[in-house]
Amino acid sequence: MLKTLVVGASGYTGAELAAYLQRHPYVHLSGLMVSSQSLDEGKRFSELYPQYKGLVDLPLQPMTDVPKAANGIDVVFLATDHKVSHDIAPIFLESGCIVFDLSGAYRVQNTQFYEKYYGFEHKNSEWLEQAVYGLAEWQAEKIKQARLIAVPGCYPTVSQLSLKPLLEQNLLDTEHWPVINAVSGVSGAGRKASITNSFCEVSLQPYGVFNHRHHPEIVTHLGTDVIFTPHLGNFARGILATITCKLKSGVTEEQIKAAYQQAYHDKPLIRLYDKGVPALKAVVGLPFCDIGFVVQGQHLVIVGAEDNLLKGAAAQAVQCMNIRFGYEETQALL
Repeated sequence: MLKTLVVGASGYTGAELAAYLQRHPYVHLSGLMVSSQSLDEGKRFSELYPQYKGLVDLPLQPMTDVPKAANGIDVVFLATDHKVSHDIAPIFLESGCIVFDLSGAYRVQNTQFYEKYYGFEHKNSEWLEQAVYGLAEWQAEKIKQARLIAVPGCYPTVSQLSLKPLLEQNLLDTEHWPVINAVSGVSGAGRKASITNSFCEVSLQPYGVFNHRHHPEIVTHLGTDVIFTPHLGNFARGILATITCKLKSGVTEEQIKAAYQQAYHDKPLIRLYDKGVPALKAVVGLPFCDIGFVVQGQHLVIVGAEDNLLKGAAAQAVQCMNIRFGYEETQALL
């Protein structure tokens, strides 16, 4: 049994992680931790999330001594702020833990990226170089050997899963940058109350235009430029990404289908649509990424859908853990 710890367990992603890990047959959920300044310190998890009453009743412990918290733990999930993950991941790693970091602190192996997009100086370049980007369907062999897995962001997950098969097969005319318009529910902003994500205040609006920190993450790991515009929608959870591309001359619909089938025929958490495109309701509450497309001449529209808290965060983290330790990839997820 893997002894696991979730840090940042009071947030939406931390809660999904706790629920998955509690029902995992090869995992013992050893502890749930929050910031020492958290107002939730000392409460039981099921007080915050009553749907788990009788299932996950562990107390939310304050993170005051990281080496002590790491003692006897095999696996740590960090559902924490980027700077917090940056600071504490090395301590857990040096204590012998395998770390799955759901923040952005180790996703891009370029220290200047963090100063520009995250506003802090990255001082752990050695660990940054060792981190494996946890896009599960594309990085499985590296994940199997990794000690630090940087779980991708929610927007980058759906964007890359939708585009990578076509880029790998050289089917897109990348002189015309793919245009990604993606809409996320308000849970992507976290649990902390704010006027900007208050349900009564949210309409439908773009944000972070040309400067969202997920944009360079997508570009870095795709290896091609894109135009990425995120939107905030007035719904709780899920991401729907509509991606417009130009195909190379002569590329057929059959070639596109074949590229997706080749990439994902054995990937249980990717669902491909033979006809039509996915709707958000198909994936909310589920660990899948659904992908469909429509082609007209050289113009291609891809639609990818995922639950931002699950395939875009917690489910992908657990999927990576399953790959890392040789369990069934969907263990505890379905």
